[in-house]
Amino acid sequence: MAKPLALTSGEPAGIGPDIAIAAWLRRNELDLPPFYLLGDRAFFAERAKILGLQIELADVAPEDTGAAFAKALPVVATGEIATARPGQPDETSANAALASIRQAVEHVMRGRAGAVVTNPIAKSVLYRAGFRHPGHTEFLAELAANGGRPPQPVMMLWSPALAVVPVTIHLSLREALTQLTSELIVTTARIAVADLKAHFGLSRPRLAISGLNPHAGEDGSLGREDIDIVAPAIETLRADGIDARGPLPADTMFHPAARNTYDCAICMYHDQALIPIKTIAFEDAVNVTLGLPFIRTSPDHGTAFDIAGSGKANPSSLAAALRLAARMAAIKPS
Repeated sequence: MAKPLALTSGEPAGIGPDIAIAAWLRRNELDLPPFYLLGDRAFFAERAKILGLQIELADVAPEDTGAAFAKALPVVATGEIATARPGQPDETSANAALASIRQAVEHVMRGRAGAVVTNPIAKSVLYRAGFRHPGHTEFLAELAANGGRPPQPVMMLWSPALAVVPVTIHLSLREALTQLTSELIVTTARIAVADLKAHFGLSRPRLAISGLNPHAGEDGSLGREDIDIVAPAIETLRADGIDARGPLPADTMFHPAARNTYDCAICMYHDQALIPIKTIAFEDAVNVTLGLPFIRTSPDHGTAFDIAGSGKANPSSLAAALRLAARMAAIKPS
C-alpha cells in the first residue's frame, strides 16, 4: 500500500486550513490520495465551524491514515496549539506553521509518509518570530540536511500543459542579473533533469533554455549575456548528454506548438518562468521542489488572508499538489 502524504497546516490564519478541509470534503470528486493534516485538531475543528462545514476529524498516527481517510480527515498532532483567527496571525502562528513543516519532513525522512505537501506560509509572520531563511524551500533544505551540508533546492512550477524552472528566483531583476552564471544554469538544469528522470518517468528529458535578453540577444546586439553566459552552459549540458536547446527567445517559447517540443523550460529569472505558467495554468499549477532527498509539492498561491475563513478559497491547486505528489512517489527510480 502506498504511504500517505504529509500535509502541513501552513500559516494558521491563512487559507491553508480552509483548502485542506475543503479538499478532504471533496476527496472523491477530486480523486485525492490519502493524506493527513499536521497540526492542532481543535483548531481545525474551529475553522470548519467558522466555515460552516460539517467534518469528521480523527487523531491518527501516519500509518493509520489509510484506514481513517474514507470517513474522517486524519490529523497528526504536532504539539503546538494554534489560536489565530482567519486573516489575523497571532503569537502562535509561526510556531504552529514551523512545527508542522518539521514533523512532515521527519515523517518522510523516516519512511512514514510518501511525500511532503506544504500549505502556504506567511514569511513576514515568520520573520517577526526570528525565522532566518529566505523562504519555505531553504528551510526544507536545511531540514533535509539533518546537520550536514544542505542540498541545493530548485523550484519547478509544473502543470499538465507546462513545466518551468527559474534559474534565479526571489531576487530583484538587477540582483538576478548579477547572480546569473553559466555554472548556476548548468547546476540548475542538471538537478531538474535528475528529478524529471527519477520522479516523472522521463528517460531523456528535453529542456528548452531561454535566453536572458529580448530575442535571445539578437547575436549580441541586445547584450552579450546570451553569448557569454547562457550558450556556454548549454554546450556543457549537451556534452553531458542532456537534450538541451537554446538560448531561445522567451517570447516564442510558450505557445502550444513550442510547448510540444520540450518537457521543461529553464528560464533565467522569476517572471520569465512564472508569468507564462500562471497565465496558462493558474488553477492547476503546482510548486515542486527539486533536489531534495524527498518529494515536496505545494499549491502555487499564497496565504490569501483576505479570504481566509470565508469559504471562498479554491482547493484546486492543493488538490493538484496532492495528486502530483502521489504520482511522483509512485514512480520508482530506475
